[in-house]
Amino acid sequence: MGWASELLVAVSWLCVVGCARGIGANWGTQASHPLPPSTVVQMLKDNGIQKAKLFDADDRVLSALVNSGIQVMVGIPNDMLASLASDHKAAERWVAKNVSDYVHDGVDIRFVAVGNEPFLETYNGSFLQTTYPALQNIQVALDAAGLSNRVRATVPLNADVYGSVTGKPSDGDFRSNIHDLMLSIVKFLSDNGAPFTANIYPFISLYEDPNFPVDYAFFDGYSSPIVDGAITYTNVFDANHDTLVAALQRNGFGNVSIIVGEIGWPTDGNMNANQQLAQRFNKGFMSHVSSGNGTPLRPGPIDAYLFSLVDEDEKSIQPGNFERHWGVFAYDGSPKYELDLRSTTAEAAAAAAAAAATNSSSLVGAKNIKYLERKWCVLKPSVSLDDAEIAPSVSYACENADCSSLGYKTTCSDLDAQGNISYAFNSYYQKNDQDNRACGFSGLATVTEEDPSTSTCKFDIMIDAEAAESWKARTLTQLNLLWCIVLPVIVTFV
Repeated sequence: MGWASELLVAVSWLCVVGCARGIGANWGTQASHPLPPSTVVQMLKDNGIQKAKLFDADDRVLSALVNSGIQVMVGIPNDMLASLASDHKAAERWVAKNVSDYVHDGVDIRFVAVGNEPFLETYNGSFLQTTYPALQNIQVALDAAGLSNRVRATVPLNADVYGSVTGKPSDGDFRSNIHDLMLSIVKFLSDNGAPFTANIYPFISLYEDPNFPVDYAFFDGYSSPIVDGAITYTNVFDANHDTLVAALQRNGFGNVSIIVGEIGWPTDGNMNANQQLAQRFNKGFMSHVSSGNGTPLRPGPIDAYLFSLVDEDEKSIQPGNFERHWGVFAYDGSPKYELDLRSTTAEAAAAAAAAAATNSSSLVGAKNIKYLERKWCVLKPSVSLDDAEIAPSVSYACENADCSSLGYKTTCSDLDAQGNISYAFNSYYQKNDQDNRACGFSGLATVTEEDPSTSTCKFDIMIDAEAAESWKARTLTQLNLLWCIVLPVIVTFV
């Protein structure tokens, strides 16, 4: 680059770093009954969240963000990378439709996320050839559209793209099998004044390694810290983050900025996923962000997006049942626990002061939510648990609804066999908007107005959202076939 180009990047990047510091939130929409976008935007405002990260370019979501004052990272799904990589005109059309038009209408788009963790080792290299060309084409299209002074393209990457052979952050480097590719991407980000976006999950470290020290995942001290030269690491977030910093420094890109694209803790679906640990982690992380101290190798403000804002009951559970429970809010926008997100932004200082005056540090939930009727679908008390129709019926219900709260040391682990069956039936019934045909199950089930919830396990009633109709239209055709099919899958649950 010549000095003029470097100056242009520097000046442009000064505009981009004018983004709100502090905490943002990932706004996913993989839900059968999503909250109305206008409701979610109000939740973001009420909680002082000034940044939202999206996983696609949903028109309803982006339209709700018009003139909201919320800064946006709009996403491109992995399945679009190939077409955008091979055709620069396709990239131009995508930018025109999903960035330029909305910026013109008043959406404050700051970043385009090209793909989502495309180099995960579990993808077996599916996106290795398309991610970098797609990134290049999108940034060129942004520049051609006259957006070079405000929008940057980045790639949200899982933390498995870097590591340390010694376990010490200072020995960080990029994964050997993608090392050259990573350097090409990092150079492109650096040349264009764009950030490196990394998703960091201490929970996953605990989930994947039964010997991982629990306290090291949190921010309130660890008795056996990692000593790396003159630096002592007492939490895995700082160590992981600085492993990335060291990898960037080692390869000559120590000045590239970092965004933590996803970080959080789930509340169900695993023995270490519960509200108590989620609150402990997120409170600790918020205090860490609010301190402004940064990490040992990268002092200063941390730019991060919590994962996630609201639970999503249609996320894939292939990684684990916890995937549907990352939200700090439940599916209906109700807060799961006490957490203050407002103290990290100057604009929200007044709100934080008001909250402190009332001794409140609670999340502000969704307002004016309408629910379906107070009724549930449960197993008939007269049905024998030995009935041969139970196993295939429950299997069908769980495959087509959400049973991720059932299992060992989950919120619903206290249910007996009848309770487990009823939970599965009710989940399917609610997901189908309480359609009577969704509470048949070969005559095994019945509708009740008596809440079957326990002290720890809530049998949900779905929200009455307009979006439910589109989901219902896709699935009602299955209902007429349900009772005619003999399902071969046998479930194993208690």
